[in-house]
Amino acid sequence: MKQTKQTLIRRLKIIEGQIRGLQDMLYKDSYCIDVITQTSAVKNALSGIEDALMENHLSTCVIHQIKKGKENTAIEEILKVYRTKRK
Repeated sequence: MKQTKQTLIRRLKIIEGQIRGLQDMLYKDSYCIDVITQTSAVKNALSGIEDALMENHLSTCVIHQIKKGKENTAIEEILKVYRTKRK
């Protein structure tokens, strides 16, 4: 998890820079399509982080729950994440 954590933190810092760039674009009255293109890039980057977190959770936490006999808890968490991602 430590390597995953470091990778995700680095990716979030990149997204933070993208957000600052978006703010700057708005202050400078940049062309709307350019701003929309950048917001789309941020959304995709955040989605990638969500995917990595979910993959890590499924391969660690959920597996541990199943091994400890807490299958129902694991299933509930998987369904909760699935429903949240679908929105």
